[in-house]
Amino acid sequence: MTEPSVPQEARPWLTIVGIGEDGRDGLSPAASAALDTAEVVWGGRRHLALAAPLAAETYVWPSPIGEAYPKILARRGRPTCLLATGDPFHYGIGAEIARLVPPAEIRAYPQPSAFSLAAARLGWPLAETACLTLHGRALTRVIPALQPGAKVLVLSWDGSTPAAVASLLVERGFSRSRLTVLEAMGGPRERIVSAEAAGFHHQAIDPLNTLAIEVVAEPGARVLPLATGLDDGWFESDGQLTKAEIRAVTLAALRPFAGKLLWDVGAGAGSISIEWCLRHPSNRSLAVEARPDRAERIVRNASSLGVPERVSVVEGEAPAAFAGLQPPDAVFVGGGVSHPGILAAGREALRSGGRLVANAVTLESEAVLLAAFAETGGDLRRLSVAKASPVGGLTGWRQAMPVTQWIWTKP
Repeated sequence: MTEPSVPQEARPWLTIVGIGEDGRDGLSPAASAALDTAEVVWGGRRHLALAAPLAAETYVWPSPIGEAYPKILARRGRPTCLLATGDPFHYGIGAEIARLVPPAEIRAYPQPSAFSLAAARLGWPLAETACLTLHGRALTRVIPALQPGAKVLVLSWDGSTPAAVASLLVERGFSRSRLTVLEAMGGPRERIVSAEAAGFHHQAIDPLNTLAIEVVAEPGARVLPLATGLDDGWFESDGQLTKAEIRAVTLAALRPFAGKLLWDVGAGAGSISIEWCLRHPSNRSLAVEARPDRAERIVRNASSLGVPERVSVVEGEAPAAFAGLQPPDAVFVGGGVSHPGILAAGREALRSGGRLVANAVTLESEAVLLAAFAETGGDLRRLSVAKASPVGGLTGWRQAMPVTQWIWTKP
């Protein structure tokens, strides 16, 4: 029986080669052969220099790198090679290309990642180490990983990143944390320097560096707890804030799952959006807020709490502001419940199986939730919190305004 033929364009034509600072010497025979037989090779200037000599036509990655993708795809079926640093599928170009080209058309030859090399140099168990990148990303992304006793590996943006991280650590109460900078690992320029954050003054750091952090939290350090319900004082606010106890219950009602998108409607200080994103590094939120001053405040809060790129602010009045937004996996309505059409628009936008949670403190808003409950079902509950407070020279309970909460799941 004859095997079915495979269309030429569906066969592997695109090769992704991870290359280290040892250049050609570190490549496998198969990876070297892919470079030698390619008609075109794409890579950074450093990658192309490390892979030299090359007989193929060479192209340097443009900025932004996405401008190269149509040119690569136009060569479908013809031998093409992409060069990347180390493991192309760990914060590398491999993951981006695999979204555009079927895996059956790709051959990949990874090298040890910078994380693997750093762990080997330091003797750290990689499975127990937080690995993240600040390459082209906000510095504050490191904040959630700053847990007492944690080990963190960070891909730096450039030679200034280690000093910037050191300043951030000192500012947040981690000044005794040890920073180790591993430069140009695996090649002749490799160098390792180390110092505590408070005394980090190393100069002329190679732009190609990986930063290792051994986290030491001083008393009073701003450590993000793993539970929901951050202290209200962690958020810059004008009073429009879902308070910590109610926020914890609300997040539990929203049931965050990894990789899901939240619409936070009437976001106020953005506390629900931020805590949603803190539950998993792949979670995202669209914070819908009508007031410009509050919209700016959400951006500041998201940055200070380590999720700057995952909370996106949509400035405008709901439900009109929903137009064109990506459908959500969950919707929280914390402000504007009584505004006509918000709940209906949120229910309509939800993906199947998604949850809508709405909180109300006024009688008018509560009436809207009661009507929604009567019409479509779901769960309705009242939340009440009392805190001990001085009463003259004694102490008594001071009741906060009760919150009516409606939870609805889309069939």
